[in-house]
Amino acid sequence: MKKYFLIALIFCLSFYQAMAQTGTKERIKVYSTALEGNLIGDLAEREVTVYLPPSYQKNPDSRFPVLYMLHGFTDTDSQWFGWENHWINLQTVIEQSIAEGLSKEMIVVMPNAYNRFKGSMYASSATVGDWETFVTKELVKHIDDNYRTLAHKNSRGLAGHSMGGYGTLRLGMKNPDVYAAIYALSPCCMDGGANTNAELIKKLETLIPEQLEGANFFEIATMATSAAFAPNPQNPPFFLDLPAKNGEPQEDVINKIIANRTLNFVDQYILNLKKLKAIALDAGLQDRGISEATKSLHEILESYQIPHFYESYEGDHLNRIAERIQTHTLPFFSKNLVF
Repeated sequence: MKKYFLIALIFCLSFYQAMAQTGTKERIKVYSTALEGNLIGDLAEREVTVYLPPSYQKNPDSRFPVLYMLHGFTDTDSQWFGWENHWINLQTVIEQSIAEGLSKEMIVVMPNAYNRFKGSMYASSATVGDWETFVTKELVKHIDDNYRTLAHKNSRGLAGHSMGGYGTLRLGMKNPDVYAAIYALSPCCMDGGANTNAELIKKLETLIPEQLEGANFFEIATMATSAAFAPNPQNPPFFLDLPAKNGEPQEDVINKIIANRTLNFVDQYILNLKKLKAIALDAGLQDRGISEATKSLHEILESYQIPHFYESYEGDHLNRIAERIQTHTLPFFSKNLVF
């Protein structure tokens, strides 16, 4: 009888612990004046998923730091937070990290950056709208105004994967007054030129809006890059310039695109990077191109003697991201944000 009682007690305690570690999530809409009037006609009212940690409802007087997470190209907040099936469920990852004692409780916020081109690049352009202002100013204000946050930079972090990793570096180094710490996971788009493949460009030159959704990855990525970095209000229906035209490279457009590669502008923001409390970046060794570019950024930061965490690990672009967030990203912010 004693044995069965102990088993029942352990089961109950385990069940209670599991329940105690469960937070809540909600998907809200935030209207952005910064995204108003974008030439492509995407909605200025954006979906945003907000994760509230287990103690949020139980302790009504408590306030929490906020981690802003940016998803990757072709992804959405809905996919990342388990509103639909995807390769990651961020709520599960967060709660596993808390349950294992790896990280502290924080609010986690992810805006939906999926647009007509399947990704905003978290940039500012007349074509797609001013995503930089939306994420760093309007969204932060909305969350601080409507949730129990610790509303100062020392309790605010920014992280992201792939396109979101690029956005993390881009927005983080421009806004050290908004965020205390940043973590870029497998950040894309940090080096390289522009896609001028003749066959691809020829197809894109005849594309109509109704065909965008069916474009393959390289086609839509080329369109998204031009929309973010080479807008053209005089060139409907997509209001952008491609890096080649009629089979010939357009050097002025190519220059605009490569000017927005992280490794090409990071030197301009070294003083801002030094204002951040903590910086982290990592990438899988099998993540071709991204692994090498991430190492190059690490070497640049080292050359400027900027303290940071960097790791190149066994993995590709997706297969260990959930694990990395659970065991590295969330603990990083638990250590470097003010609670």
